[in-house]
Amino acid sequence: MRKLALSDEILLNIEKPARYIGNEVNMVVKDPESVDIRYAMCFPDVYDIGMSHLGIQIIYDLLNKRDDVYCERVYSPWVDLDKIMREKNIPLFALESQDSVKDFDFIGITLQYEMCYTNILQLLDLSQVTLLSKDRGEDEPIVMGGGPCSYNPEPVADFFDIFYMGEGETEFYHLLDLYKENKKNGGTRKEFLEMAAEIPCMYVPAFYDVIYNEDCTIKEMVPNNPHAKGGVRKDIVLDFDKVEYPEKPLVPFIKVTQDRCVLEVQRGCIRECRFCQAGSVYKPLREKSLEKLKYLATTMLKTTGQEEISLSSLSTSDYSHLKELIDFLIEECKSRHINISLPSLRIDAFSLDVMSKVQDVKKSSITFAPEAGTQRMRNVINKGLTEEDILNGCEQAFKGGWNKVKLYFMLGQPTETNDDVDGIMDLCEKIAELYYETVPKEKRNGKCQITASTSFFVPKPFTPFQWAPMCTSKDFLDKARRINDKLKTLLNRKSIKYHWHESDISVLEGLLARGDRKLAKTILYVYEKGGIYDAWSEFHNEELWQEAIKETNIDVDFYVTRERKEDEIFPWDFIDTGVTKNFLLREWHNAHNETVTPNCRMKCSGCGAASFGGGICHEN
Repeated sequence: MRKLALSDEILLNIEKPARYIGNEVNMVVKDPESVDIRYAMCFPDVYDIGMSHLGIQIIYDLLNKRDDVYCERVYSPWVDLDKIMREKNIPLFALESQDSVKDFDFIGITLQYEMCYTNILQLLDLSQVTLLSKDRGEDEPIVMGGGPCSYNPEPVADFFDIFYMGEGETEFYHLLDLYKENKKNGGTRKEFLEMAAEIPCMYVPAFYDVIYNEDCTIKEMVPNNPHAKGGVRKDIVLDFDKVEYPEKPLVPFIKVTQDRCVLEVQRGCIRECRFCQAGSVYKPLREKSLEKLKYLATTMLKTTGQEEISLSSLSTSDYSHLKELIDFLIEECKSRHINISLPSLRIDAFSLDVMSKVQDVKKSSITFAPEAGTQRMRNVINKGLTEEDILNGCEQAFKGGWNKVKLYFMLGQPTETNDDVDGIMDLCEKIAELYYETVPKEKRNGKCQITASTSFFVPKPFTPFQWAPMCTSKDFLDKARRINDKLKTLLNRKSIKYHWHESDISVLEGLLARGDRKLAKTILYVYEKGGIYDAWSEFHNEELWQEAIKETNIDVDFYVTRERKEDEIFPWDFIDTGVTKNFLLREWHNAHNETVTPNCRMKCSGCGAASFGGGICHEN
């Protein structure tokens, strides 16, 4: 019988003990003694968030298909258990076997958002693994990173042995084979890292030195090991139909953020939104066939017993066979009383018709992401959405019985003016007026409810806006207050609500998103002073971060509010995502000229992703 790592006394005195006991439906059980490699797949946030992450489910399924590998899961202990584990010196453990993570061969950590960086150190520290890679001994696990934030790994590079650039389905088996070979031959830790560095998509930070100019910008990044390459190229799945996908996904015992089956219909995006990192680094677009999706949907619903299925992609409306897939799911799910979740739809007549079939109109709302309040600003960011599109979509929704509209905007984007800021509430007022003009009193389902939310723009690597300056915290708040003040003057103000995000966290996100290796000492300082769960506003300690920035001599303005020169070398320039820097620079100029770039299906813009030879680029 499996012995739990935590005593009954501890489990009874912490919040949601089911986060730590494993044994969920479809959990993989293997004999740890019968495998050659033990891999701890870690998510640096609480179980409730991490169990909702599709990427971990994919890697978990992929690695456990090998008889010689046992992949187990680890999530950040919540603050109550974190305190107990430190007091009682309990090492971090994996959910499946409850064994200590420090005894595994690999610790793989997914980097999903910048504000989880202190939790990376929490995972390593509680695992009793040396925090800095340069100080790790021969008997310690290989610490490996991946995920969207690894497209600028430099702020956390000092804590990792390897970064995997790209999609995990391509080179993981190759890497594990090299590890087995090295282990069999009695090779050292360094020798394995040298073997890994020969794989084009693997980045070993210790094998590179960063040389700076006098102005603190980067002069060059130089390999210091003969096995290190001049650059690292991401790897992607080309045949998206044949790639492995979990047919028996894990089912949590407790309610998590997204407790449903997830059907990934495609990867990549045809849109050219200039603020969007995911749309850039996941190019080109690759689709699954309709038949494959039908099979996966049917199988997953049977093997999980889930009561909801969700379609996953960056822009689900762009899936070529969406209508046929939706028709199939509606028929398949109708008799089982299974809900269908349809995120990332562009609001048009087809989408509204679909939603009317799968949603409870009285409880649901229509969501738009105009991102900007004026057409000028939407052209700058290349949103590909006109005011006419938005108003037409809302009108059709109102006529279809909806009365709730959610609108998402970003404040502080390049070239933004006060008129652009004011345009956010102008658009909200137009939508409210449209409701009262469109729907007769006797047919209204209550009053119109419009909720506008603004996040603060953070320039990200590998986007045309990577050259852009970011606003200060005060600038952001001034813009938010301007919107809030304007709301109070509107005729339909009682039908409109407005929310905005914390500005200080956004500025820190910008610092970590475009920072270099110098920031590792800042992150380490915050962690050693007790900082974890910075993505959670109730635990984020802004004063501690400001203290750390001061003590580690970091110039926030250099990383955040400074506009980059066009020929500047960025910390992430050694990574080849396929999308060229010349294309991004051209789009940076197009943004300033308010020039719209067509989507990939309309016209190829020559971004460079065609070099992979697959997806929509190959079709074009």
